[in-house]
Amino acid sequence: MTKQFNYKQFGNIDLAVYNTTTKSVYRIEDHIKVIFIPQNYGIKIDFQEFILPHDALLFVNPKVVVQPLNIDTSGAELIHFNRDFYCIEIHDQEVACDGILYNNVFEVPFIELDENQSVDIRNIIANIKSEMESHDASTEEMLRILLKLIIIKSTRIWKQQHQLAENEQYSDVQFLRKFSKLVEENYKTHHTVADYADMLAITPKSLSKKISLLSKDTPNDIIKNRIILESKRLLAHTALSVKEIAYSLNYEDDAYFVRFFTKNTGISPTSFRKLF
Repeated sequence: MTKQFNYKQFGNIDLAVYNTTTKSVYRIEDHIKVIFIPQNYGIKIDFQEFILPHDALLFVNPKVVVQPLNIDTSGAELIHFNRDFYCIEIHDQEVACDGILYNNVFEVPFIELDENQSVDIRNIIANIKSEMESHDASTEEMLRILLKLIIIKSTRIWKQQHQLAENEQYSDVQFLRKFSKLVEENYKTHHTVADYADMLAITPKSLSKKISLLSKDTPNDIIKNRIILESKRLLAHTALSVKEIAYSLNYEDDAYFVRFFTKNTGISPTSFRKLF
């Protein structure tokens, strides 16, 4: 079910039910998503498969392809919305679409929930479902409040799980978020650690040292992995040629791009595409 308020769109549906007809959630590719995943539910995020041992929330940016591994398993709830519905009004705040949950190139942004947290989130989702049946003048604002409540609670949980709940560590969270956002916005045109160090007004060595405190991956790994992910998406989901994909990622020499992709994935772009 989807509601539209002028240009603002918000929807909620069982992920398995949705996928029985569309095979994936790619039809709403331009929507931002929150997915509630029940314990032991199998799910595929782009090209990675997960079966989580606990109830969890997943925060998904536009263009990411999400598919349940077993469509007979119910209980996964998909909440989706466009930027006009939520992001414009509270732009660039910690709990907006520019917050850490949606700007995190370090890891797939799962928030694992304990029993009490899961009950809390399930209750909010139940309220969303109830509100979706309403035609009251305040429905739009109530849905936005409930969505924001999920994001606020999840941001708190993420910070606690990453031991970043103390005020003195706030700068670490903000730095991680800023670097993630820069990579997401610039990976197609900027490929080196020095590029991002310049944007952050620090030395490449300082950037590497800072990221090492927050991630097991180096800045170069993070940048490289984001380019590879986009390459895989374009190979699997578009008809662009390898040369066109290389050009779209700012590689003028497509032979160099082929070597780069093959070295980092163990398979050539053409062979990868044949898998799909």
